[in-house]
Amino acid sequence: MTRMTTALIALCAASPALADVNVYSHRQPELVQPLFDAFTKETGIGVNVAYISKGMVERLQAEGARSPADLVMTVDIARLAQVVDAGVTQAVDDPTLNDAIPAEFRDPANHWFGLTSRARIVYASKDRVADGEVTTYEDLADPKWKGRICTRSFTNDYNVALTAAYLLHHGEDATKTWLTGLKANLAQKPEGNDRAQVKSIWSGVCDISLGNTYYMGQMVNDDTQKEWADSVRIVFPTFEEGGTHMNISGAAMTASAPNHDDALKLMEFLASDTAQEIYAETNHEFPIKEGVARSELVESWGTFTPDVLNLTDISAARPAALKLIEEVNFDG
Repeated sequence: MTRMTTALIALCAASPALADVNVYSHRQPELVQPLFDAFTKETGIGVNVAYISKGMVERLQAEGARSPADLVMTVDIARLAQVVDAGVTQAVDDPTLNDAIPAEFRDPANHWFGLTSRARIVYASKDRVADGEVTTYEDLADPKWKGRICTRSFTNDYNVALTAAYLLHHGEDATKTWLTGLKANLAQKPEGNDRAQVKSIWSGVCDISLGNTYYMGQMVNDDTQKEWADSVRIVFPTFEEGGTHMNISGAAMTASAPNHDDALKLMEFLASDTAQEIYAETNHEFPIKEGVARSELVESWGTFTPDVLNLTDISAARPAALKLIEEVNFDG
């Protein structure tokens, strides 16, 4: 944690009546600051951001009604559901948000709202994997991939959500068989983040890996990682009789929200064309609002068919998915 972040968290904790909007964010500051800068320029309302990588729910519960936080911003439907289930958010029934965000990307009870979407895809070596060789998630358990797959920990939220989606499509026995087969195909024990897996492909450790789409955008714009990105292509696998697994980033208003009205203005801004375009150009994510164009880079990755599973159902299936991951000792 940086000195600036530590100071900001201390400031928020000590000043429950700050005039600006206060955000607790799982998202790294560089990913969200351009949005807040644009909001402040448009409205004159400042935004204080505390980057909290772990323990956000516990912090909000401990602070209770005294919490300075107005909004939480996080990634993955599971984390959004977690803050709602903890009772630290409030419903926001707002016509602007309901009009901008499709129903499938917001909580039926209006506690969380999706802001962007991303696909869980395969990064494939341009040199060692033929175009069209990877087709489905089910195929990743085929012995033809033995010793050729890399992945981060499967207890990571992104992979638990993917496993939960697999469970909903195929049931418990088939999912356990899939996890066992996928584990048998690993080139090394799960470690690192999604970008580290692409580096492993570049260095010849493996041929394919699982990852989120937007990491490609981050790598091609990083001089130290561009070579990794150039060594792979993005492949959009699908579930058999389904589509490509999707997840979201999103926001929720806290139960305390000392600056409720300005926080609502920020939520509305994040769902606006302006903010959705910033998400697309800066973070290389898929805009949720209809009619907002993808960035040129994201558009170059091609089209795909998103899976239609309900995100709330995926979140509910996570505990059963995590249990199966632990039963096969996937990371062991």
